[in-house]
Amino acid sequence: MGLFSSARNLLYEELTGKIINAAFKVQNELGCGLLEKIYENALAWELELNNEKVSTQKEYKVFYREKEVGIYYADLIISDKVIIEIKTAEMIDNIHRAQILNYLKISGLRVGLIINFAKPKLEYERFII
Repeated sequence: MGLFSSARNLLYEELTGKIINAAFKVQNELGCGLLEKIYENALAWELELNNEKVSTQKEYKVFYREKEVGIYYADLIISDKVIIEIKTAEMIDNIHRAQILNYLKISGLRVGLIINFAKPKLEYERFII
């Protein structure tokens, strides 16, 4: 599990459970080794089939000293509560963890998931700030 996720009664625990279950369904059907975008699209569709509100590639502006310096596009935002970063990497590493924490800060959301579809066994980490 990810940084800051060991507390009981986790924030949006039921929703993140639904997301993780949906990711397992996608992994079981598609397997591993595909492009991130394919898993992103499949997971978005699986969650929509389960009546969750899904935003894909939602834009967030990044500011430095009140000046816009860039734009970040979130892979998936679920029910305006949870940000999902899709990976197809050898493993979830500290760069990915720093990335999701920055995305949470930029978006103003408090809960994030990194979901890695690269291996036969789904890998995920949950983050709360």
